[in-house]
Amino acid sequence: MKEKEPGKFTFEEIFKQNENRIHFHIHQLGIRDPAREFYTEGLYAMWLAYKKYEPEKGPLSTYFNYTIRNRLIDLLRKKLTDEQQQDDYIQKEKSTLSNGNHYGDSKLPVMDWSDIKVEDEKLWEQAFSKLSEKQRKWVYYYIIRDMSLKEIAKQEGTSVEAVKDWGKQARKKLKEALKD
Repeated sequence: MKEKEPGKFTFEEIFKQNENRIHFHIHQLGIRDPAREFYTEGLYAMWLAYKKYEPEKGPLSTYFNYTIRNRLIDLLRKKLTDEQQQDDYIQKEKSTLSNGNHYGDSKLPVMDWSDIKVEDEKLWEQAFSKLSEKQRKWVYYYIIRDMSLKEIAKQEGTSVEAVKDWGKQARKKLKEALKD
């Protein structure tokens, strides 16, 4: 079959004759495409090749194959890079949240007290043990990590008023523990 010059035929006609090239390259590259994202990229590549084709440089079919394959490979690389970056981010967040040290059932990491000067460690441990999990979160985030009430509320999925209440109750319990 003799190739036709793109200027003599519409893109729709050329597309109907060459649509299987897209499917062929998707299959050859082992790409699963349930959302037809790669098919769309292949179609766009075919349209670009149709627009930029220069007959003196070679057959249109060769140019279609070259353009479609390379655009699909580029998209595949981009997707793999995005997935790797997302996996790296998730892994980093997981390791930050679960460093292997936890206080009881709390999801909070055990606090590093090495830089905090405490005169009576047993008194502090006793006072801290009287706090609820939410009150310990308030002490950790508000006092030690210097986070705002709004930031704590957002992180814990609650209201600012609730976080204020945790702080109020924590202060009350800590004062009582220090009196004893």
